[in-house]
Amino acid sequence: MKLGIALLLSLFAVIAQAADEPLSSPVTLQGKLIQGGMIVGKAPAGSTAKLDGKKLHVSPKGDFVFGFDRDHGGLSKLDVVLPAGPVWHKNLNIEKREYDIQRIDGLPPSKVTPNEKALKRISAEGAMASKARRTDDERLDFTQAFIWPAKGPISGVYGSQRVLNGEARRPHYGVDVAAPTGSPVVAPAAGIVTMAHPDMYFSGGTLILDHGHGISSSFLHLSKILVKVGQRVEQGDLIAKVGATGRATGPHLDWRMNWFTQRIDPQLLVPEQP
Repeated sequence: MKLGIALLLSLFAVIAQAADEPLSSPVTLQGKLIQGGMIVGKAPAGSTAKLDGKKLHVSPKGDFVFGFDRDHGGLSKLDVVLPAGPVWHKNLNIEKREYDIQRIDGLPPSKVTPNEKALKRISAEGAMASKARRTDDERLDFTQAFIWPAKGPISGVYGSQRVLNGEARRPHYGVDVAAPTGSPVVAPAAGIVTMAHPDMYFSGGTLILDHGHGISSSFLHLSKILVKVGQRVEQGDLIAKVGATGRATGPHLDWRMNWFTQRIDPQLLVPEQP
């Protein structure tokens, strides 16, 4: 009798121990749940997924990605339909950030508002860049650990904004790396060139590199572009040279990233500058 009770207690102990152990999740997420963050997900092969009710591109092996804009609200909902049928839910609490706001008054109007001719050019160039960023390729280049495309001091950060003569300008959506004109710019991850423009109104020499599933990198103010549209590049390949073209106050690389129309922060994906 005593032996039977001991075995029963031992069985209860094993069950209790198992109940205390966390169950392994069928879906993994990597990245920072923060405004400007990029999240790389992995689900079982054959899964489908939605973020806030919108369908995500999921690879046949279960890879997917999404990102959060500068001013994303505090909550998102991720639903993954597993191959066997059940739905895996997760509420994502997105951390809010504080951004640097700079106010400058007394500027001549011509320095603040472009003329009508310039506005038409800006609109046409914006449409060109938007088209390049709509690419939704099967490639999984975004799963690489990103590296810095240029080396130098950080002279501008994601999310900062200027208010000129009382009028708020568009926020800065990239990270600026100060470097001399002609300094090398390399691919932070592998990808396909979707746009190469020698002289845009604001951004000067501009290059867009697609990393798959809507993730793209943009490189602005370039003095020279060394690749062509449609060209495949690998991580670390030389793709351009730093410049001060377009509306720039000095030579630097402005590196920006998108998940389709969502502007994400490149600096969240790379280690500290050496």
